[in-house]
Amino acid sequence: MTNHFKLAILILVSLIGLCLSPFLGAEVISFSSLTVPGQPEAEVFWSLRAPRTVAAFLAGAGLALGGLIFQALFRNPLATPFTLGVASGAALGASVYFWLGITFLGGIGPLGSSLLGAALSMALVYLATRSQGGLSTSIMLLAGVIVNFFFSSLVLFIQYLSSATDSLRIMGWLMGSLVGLETARLADLAYIVVFGAAAVRYLAPEIDLLVAGEDLAASRGVEVKRTKLLIFVLASVMVGAIVSLTGPIGFVGLMVPQAARWFLGWSHRVLSVAVFFLGGIFLVAADLLARVILAPAEIPIGVITALFGGPFFLLTLFSVRRKGQLL
Repeated sequence: MTNHFKLAILILVSLIGLCLSPFLGAEVISFSSLTVPGQPEAEVFWSLRAPRTVAAFLAGAGLALGGLIFQALFRNPLATPFTLGVASGAALGASVYFWLGITFLGGIGPLGSSLLGAALSMALVYLATRSQGGLSTSIMLLAGVIVNFFFSSLVLFIQYLSSATDSLRIMGWLMGSLVGLETARLADLAYIVVFGAAAVRYLAPEIDLLVAGEDLAASRGVEVKRTKLLIFVLASVMVGAIVSLTGPIGFVGLMVPQAARWFLGWSHRVLSVAVFFLGGIFLVAADLLARVILAPAEIPIGVITALFGGPFFLLTLFSVRRKGQLL
């Protein structure tokens, strides 16, 4: 079975799952109810379940692409937007926004503050790396881990200083949520993720060469420093936009790229498409589980991904140590 045939099956299954998910939940909605005017099931479908499913798909696709980029950039299967400080920076920006109680910015406030937080983390990682000369991936990875821990501690500090209501709001957001997304913000997310996916697809040949080695990439005409900085910023903006709307949903960027490589090899032209659809349908399935396991109560989606991601992280760690190799 060729990779293109596997990819076609993956896309087909993902699209079928995307179409079916809004009908499923604590109460199954029949297709016929959508054709009858005034049905409450139709209102639930179009105003709640369908936008939420689309948001889950876009968020999963963007997080998976971010993980793919970071793992390729650092040639390390454990490199993700969360281990590199980008997600914690975005979370810090949104937490400050909630803590200050800013309302005049409307729905764009959390998005802008998260992107500013992600930009701050990027700047700190970049400056720390440049201070040691060049753009060493190992130093950048270490700087990202340090920034991640520092910003995570600041988020906890802000939560401690907040009122009981704001503290619960921040805590719920930090566990990941797809509830109550505005249509306008969903459109913003769609623009950013689709543009990011197209850019990753375009840069796939350069990413392949970077994975093979920076010296080889330079010998083939790749501007290594510029390309590394470009894809780092690209992934960070995608992740920042997603975190601003859904909260920090972990482990998607770790699991999905690894699973795609197991089945489809190492070509990023193929992987960029595969992780987009696989990441999307994975988070759609996780959101469905979050809605039905304890219905009518709902589990934060970040808890579901962590239940899968924790064992997967250990499996990947032991596999890397056993093989003694990176990507």
